[in-house]
Amino acid sequence: MGTIFNERVIEDFMLMCKKGVDQGWHERNGGNLSYRMTKDDVEYCARFFKKHPGEWVEMPVSANNLKGEFFIVTGSGKFLENVNTEPQNNIAIVEINQTGNSYRIVWGLDQGGKPTSEFPTHFLTHSARKMATDGDNRVIYHAHTPYVVALTNVLPLESELFTRMLWKSATECCLFCPGGVGVVPWMVPGSTEIAECTSDLLSKYDAAIWAFHGAFVTGKDFDSAFGLMQTIEKSAMVATITLAANAGKMPNQTITDDQLREMAKAYNIRLNEDFLK
Repeated sequence: MGTIFNERVIEDFMLMCKKGVDQGWHERNGGNLSYRMTKDDVEYCARFFKKHPGEWVEMPVSANNLKGEFFIVTGSGKFLENVNTEPQNNIAIVEINQTGNSYRIVWGLDQGGKPTSEFPTHFLTHSARKMATDGDNRVIYHAHTPYVVALTNVLPLESELFTRMLWKSATECCLFCPGGVGVVPWMVPGSTEIAECTSDLLSKYDAAIWAFHGAFVTGKDFDSAFGLMQTIEKSAMVATITLAANAGKMPNQTITDDQLREMAKAYNIRLNEDFLK
């Protein structure tokens, strides 16, 4: 019969948590991860679900296109560094009701708890990305990336400015983040306000930057989402070092817009022209 931990998607979920911790992006209970399960994932894992699922919990947000879906998600107040040693106590599988406004825990969090406090943001963003990518995107990842946070302390909080800064700081950033990034002004984490703002931006862009907080990225699988987070953070690191070395001034020597277009043509990708001049 095996265990639920023999299922590849559970292994991959746990591994991504570890990789983020190894990067130093998840101090204490910082950051969170969710994955919208496939029918095959659910079919395999269902045999390990609780005999008596948790009570239905109504959310402050709803999404009709996610009714009946199942998600793997990290727990509220849980440390991502503990996911690999005690996954059954730090992550959960939740089922969404047929109205798309409530969830119940069907596996995990054996010692009690609930999904991450930012699950409303994950939920609305999953809804937006499911529509924007015709169901292709399944992973939502939030991390406390320090160089991204540093940039929000010194740059105007504008999506165009941040996207151009990231694209022009490292050659390959535009390849992996062709839609650009949206910037969310500071808001209370876990609030309906930040959920709506983030999901709105991610209906158009590949990632969102939360001012003074971190980054929120999406992907079709764990590798693509984690790679996007790495790419954005490394470009932010280069940008931060560049600004520091240039006395805080925007650099004059950067990749040009036409060179960005050359990259896009060479690798057959579509850059968001709204961010090019």
